[in-house]
Amino acid sequence: MNPRTSPLDAAHRALGAKMVPFGGWDMPLSYGEGTLAEHRACRSDAVAFDVSHLGTVRVQGRDSFARLQAAFTNDLTKITPGRAQYTHLLNEADASVLDDIIVWWIAEDIFDVMPNASNTHDVVGAIGGNDVTASRAIIAVQGPGARSRLATIAPEAAAIGRFRVGTAPVAGVTCVVAGTGYTGEDGVELAVTAAEAHIVWDGLLAAGVVPAGLGARDTLRLEAALPLHGHELGSGITPLQAGLAWVVAWDKEGGFSGRDALLAERERGVARHLRGLTVEGRRPPRADQSVLVGEASVGVVTSGNFSPMLGHGIALAFLPPDLAVGTEVVIDGRGAQMPARVVATPFIPRP
Repeated sequence: MNPRTSPLDAAHRALGAKMVPFGGWDMPLSYGEGTLAEHRACRSDAVAFDVSHLGTVRVQGRDSFARLQAAFTNDLTKITPGRAQYTHLLNEADASVLDDIIVWWIAEDIFDVMPNASNTHDVVGAIGGNDVTASRAIIAVQGPGARSRLATIAPEAAAIGRFRVGTAPVAGVTCVVAGTGYTGEDGVELAVTAAEAHIVWDGLLAAGVVPAGLGARDTLRLEAALPLHGHELGSGITPLQAGLAWVVAWDKEGGFSGRDALLAERERGVARHLRGLTVEGRRPPRADQSVLVGEASVGVVTSGNFSPMLGHGIALAFLPPDLAVGTEVVIDGRGAQMPARVVATPFIPRP
C-alpha cells in the first residue's frame, strides 16, 4: 500500500526535504540545514511543521458533547466552545492509552478531535464522527518568535491564546487556529483546506518562519518530556504510569471508558513510572535499551536522543516509582554501557 502524502508534499520536495515514512504517510524528516539547525531555530525564533499526518475527526450534532464526554478521560465541562483540551482514550479492560488526543471545540455542537496518525480509524470506531483528514492540512508554527512572525501576515491568528480556538485569515486564507503544539514552545496550529495549504505555507516562509521536519519535532518534544504514542503511551501503559494523572477527571458524571481499571491501579499503586535520564557526552540513548542498577535491569528506555540545547544525551524511561531523582544508573546500549542519572523533567523549562 502506497503511503499517503500531505497537501504540501510538492512544497517539501521543492525545498529539498528528506522524506521518510511515518504512520502510513510520507513526511519530511528535515530540510537542507538538518535537524539540529531546525531544532535550534524553534528554540530561538520560529519554525513551521507540516503535521497533516495527524488525524482530524469531525464530531457534530446534538449528542456530540455527550459522546466525547463518555469516551475520554478529561472533562469537557472544564472548557467551553472556542477552547482546546488534551485528553486520553483508554482501553476498557486495562486502562492503557489507546490514543492521546487534542480536542478543538469549534462551536456549540462541533468538535474536531485530533488523533495520532495511525489511530484515526480506531478513534472513529470509538466516538463516531467523520474522518476529514484528507480535506485539510495542519501547519504548526512554533517558537518564541512564532506569534510575532505570524502577526506580520495574520495578526488575528497570532492573537489566539494558549489552548484557545478561533477562525482567522492567514495570508488571506481562512484557517481554524488553535493555541496548541508539541515542542515545549509557544505557538499555534493552523488547519487550512488542502487546496489552499500552499498559500499559507508560502506566506509563513515569506514571513521568516523556518521549515522544520519530524526529526526536530521529535527532539523538541523529548527535551520538553512530552509523550509520544507508541513510546511513552500505548498498549500496557496507563496515564498514571506516564505521570499524566492530571488528564483524568475521576469524578465526572458518567465516568469514562477504562475508569474502573484505572481506579484499581490507583488504589494498588503503579508498578512503574516515567522518569527522565541524562547521560554525559554526545552519545544518545535509544528506545528499548535496558536501565540497570548494579547488574539488575530495573526498566527500559522509551525515547532517547541527543539534546541540541543541553549538548548531551537525554532519555525517558519507565522505572520503579521509588527510584529517586539523583540515582545513578546505567543504560545498556547494546554492549556499550552509558552511565546515567535520574533527573526531574522537563529537561528544558517550558514557557
